[in-house]
Amino acid sequence: MTREEFKRYFDAYFDSIRNHIYYKCSDTELATDIAQEVFLKVWEKRESLTADNIKSLLYKMASDQLISHFRRNDVANKYVDNEKFHLEFKQRDAHAEMEYAELKETYEKALAMLPEKQRSVFLMSRMEELTYKEIAERLELSEKAIEKRMSIALSLLKEQLYVK
Repeated sequence: MTREEFKRYFDAYFDSIRNHIYYKCSDTELATDIAQEVFLKVWEKRESLTADNIKSLLYKMASDQLISHFRRNDVANKYVDNEKFHLEFKQRDAHAEMEYAELKETYEKALAMLPEKQRSVFLMSRMEELTYKEIAERLELSEKAIEKRMSIALSLLKEQLYVK
C-alpha cells in the first residue's frame, strides 16, 4: 500500500470508523483515539495488506480495539477497586485499633474503680476462668457470696463502660 492509497483510505473511512466506535461506546474522544490507532496499525502493516478487504478489516480492527480497551479498563478498575478495598480495610483496621485502645483504657479505669472484693472475684472468674465454686473455696466464702460480689462487679462495670 502506497502513501497515496493509505491517504485515500484514511479520508474515505476515518469518519465512518470513528462513528462506528462512537455508536458502541458513546465517547467521542475514545472513538477518535481508537480510529487513529486502527489507521496507525494499518500504516505499520501496510506492506502486508491488500486493498480488496480493507474496509472490512478496518471495521474488524476497530471493534477488536474497542473490546481490548474495555478489557484493559476492566482489569484496571478491578485493580483500583481492590486497592480501595485494602485502603478502606487498613483505615477501618486503624480505626478499630484506636477504638480498642480507648475501650481497653476505659475498661482498666473501670476495673480499678471496683471495690477490692468485687475486683478480685471478677478477675478470678474472667482471667483465671475459675468457677464460682472454685473462687468460693479459694476465698473461703459461700458460692452465694461470690455470686453477689460478681453481680455487683458486673453492675458497676456495666455502669462505667456504657454510661459514657
